[in-house]
Amino acid sequence: MKALVLVGGFGTRLRPLTFTTPKQLLPIAGRPMIEWVIGRVAGHGIDEVVLSLGYKPDAFLRAYPDGTVAGLPFRVAVEPEPRGTAGAVRFSADEVGLDETFLVLNGDVLTDLDLGSLIEFHRQTGAEATIALQPVDDPSRFGVVPTDADGRVEAFVEKPAPGTAPTNNINAGTYVIEPSVLDRIPPGVEVSIERETFPALAGDGALYALAADTYWLDTGTPEQFLEANLDLVTGRRTVDGAESAVLAEGANIAEGANIAEGTNIVDSVIGDGCRIAPGARIERSVLFDRCVVAEGAAVTDSVLGHGVTIEREAQLCNGSVIGDGEVIASGACLDGVKQPAPE
Repeated sequence: MKALVLVGGFGTRLRPLTFTTPKQLLPIAGRPMIEWVIGRVAGHGIDEVVLSLGYKPDAFLRAYPDGTVAGLPFRVAVEPEPRGTAGAVRFSADEVGLDETFLVLNGDVLTDLDLGSLIEFHRQTGAEATIALQPVDDPSRFGVVPTDADGRVEAFVEKPAPGTAPTNNINAGTYVIEPSVLDRIPPGVEVSIERETFPALAGDGALYALAADTYWLDTGTPEQFLEANLDLVTGRRTVDGAESAVLAEGANIAEGANIAEGTNIVDSVIGDGCRIAPGARIERSVLFDRCVVAEGAAVTDSVLGHGVTIEREAQLCNGSVIGDGEVIASGACLDGVKQPAPE
């Protein structure tokens, strides 16, 4: 079986980090996000991955020049222009010739979903498409999916007003799809799988869904991206197999980091080549590779891109996000600041 991974978005909510790097190549605990996503599918009969690309596609080819990612061979399909979620699926499937049942994954969702159970359920029901569902406390920010007792989708409600959702089970961004669904998606135009394709399938009784309460996180905002990193550092998300080896090898503080005595580092990820001076304090933060934090500086609940320099006594807190190569001057105090500011 093939897995099609949607990684074509601009990552606008994660700017300035995504000014230079596609969202799915940003590191989660020292490992690119795309590897965490694809690493979960390898043991479920997936023999090849298709990357549906749009923004900075060459970055993926440079990152994986041997044609494999997380141990799986991959092909790419590069959209000439954004075509929406369904349009991207149709374009990519046509480009690589997908003609059998395939998996679709949102490339910015981290989950421990049991894909084997989802695929088996899809086959048992004879559905044209099957959606993985995840219960959440507040479903108003997501696509809500009520089903009957057999798992047949009764409706597809995109981002209902607070308090009006018919269920707290949301679209978790993982789908099993039959090739017949592609014929429902007009080629060459922008089409939403959530607002157009799935509601049409539900109306025909051809859409099913399976709920599973497991680890699940959309990493699309700086707060969620930071959470994804800290979940691994603090043990809220546990991993096994090859993924545990990555974490155990120093995804908290990379082996190539230079940490002076007298620093205070708590629940943080420190990338390779970072230099942390005496008296510096880093709490609940993520530093990409080659960052420099000078004496007396403090970084709290923040994310630093590659090669950022924090000069003496500077203070960063409350979700500050600093783009690659930026310098924060001595004594500066940044509270929830994005630098450079997103356009």
